[in-house]
Amino acid sequence: MRSLALAHQGLAGKRRLGAGLAGAEKALAQLGHVQIDTISVVARAHHHILFNRVSRYDDSMPNRLVAARRAFEYWSHAASYLPMRDYRFVLPMMRGVAKGEWGWWHRRQEPRLKARVLDRIRAEGPLFARDFENPRPRQSGWWDWKPAKRALENLFMEGELTSIEREGFQKRYELTERFLPADIDTREPELEEHVDHLIAATLRAHGFATARTVNYLRRDAKVRAAVRSRLAARTAAGALIERRTEAGERVYALPGIFDQAPRRFPDKVRILSPFDNVVIQRQRALDVFGFDYTIECYVPEAKRRYGYFALPILFRDHLVGRMDCKAHRAEGRFEIKALFLEGDVPDAFLPAFAEAVVDYAGFTGCGEVQVSTVTPRRWARPVRTSFE
Repeated sequence: MRSLALAHQGLAGKRRLGAGLAGAEKALAQLGHVQIDTISVVARAHHHILFNRVSRYDDSMPNRLVAARRAFEYWSHAASYLPMRDYRFVLPMMRGVAKGEWGWWHRRQEPRLKARVLDRIRAEGPLFARDFENPRPRQSGWWDWKPAKRALENLFMEGELTSIEREGFQKRYELTERFLPADIDTREPELEEHVDHLIAATLRAHGFATARTVNYLRRDAKVRAAVRSRLAARTAAGALIERRTEAGERVYALPGIFDQAPRRFPDKVRILSPFDNVVIQRQRALDVFGFDYTIECYVPEAKRRYGYFALPILFRDHLVGRMDCKAHRAEGRFEIKALFLEGDVPDAFLPAFAEAVVDYAGFTGCGEVQVSTVTPRRWARPVRTSFE
């Protein structure tokens, strides 16, 4: 299953999913979503994920795809870019947020404040949250930055507003009705259609699916039950095939798809984001790759095993280690604070690793690579020498 998953993820060989802006759009369509994250210790997650799959990628491309109405920003399992073709499939969540079914997005609702925020954007055009920061004295208070920002985010989650670009990491909000393409389908899908979309998206992105991976972070019990029943029904009808893992979990795929999986992989290394689609479901990464991964930036320093922001390392079709890194952009220095290699790593790994690190360091704006600690220690000298 490793090779099938990597082929569908655009990480199976030296060729990428595409090049330039068209390649970024193709990658987004294949993956189904690309997570947006604020952490910039190295490259931010959305740029890092696309960089690994798109030749000639640059940081302007997500904004350009949104400006061209080829992508939009919303919540997948976290803040994400999604293909515009999938817009109608986020409508159930928007409706749920508006009804208060997603509690943390519905706290301290202030209808009059939200109405005034909408009126201002309707009159003035797209605005950032900072545009609501004390534009006048605070007698009425509604434009105070914190309440206004909260209202903007709730309106975004309810689908009344959308983000038409990010400047740095700040959203620029616009009325959704003014942003959506005229021909976009805005009918909320019926349950069966919605579930079929979720299954198809998982099969497209990973090559196979389980009920657990399709239902990852799904809160709606009806959706979760429908996923299980649709997988079983489509298998009974011959539209899907079923296999069992060693643990007995049912795995579903399109007929003949396992025969299309690559048999051999080139000596290629990819440095992955902690939020890469390959590893974002930690249990799936463990099941498929045998890779037990946790991002430790949220773990107290004394309890970290691998460092603040350890990046998974993919070699051929195996996850072979991780490295805690930091891009010192002002100095042009990419620091590997700690490298951990796991299992038996072949000699062919080292030149491929050096090439990948230099390439990725350049993407973060760094021309020099510095290596601190390496585990196991026998790899320390060869690793450091490879960057001299």
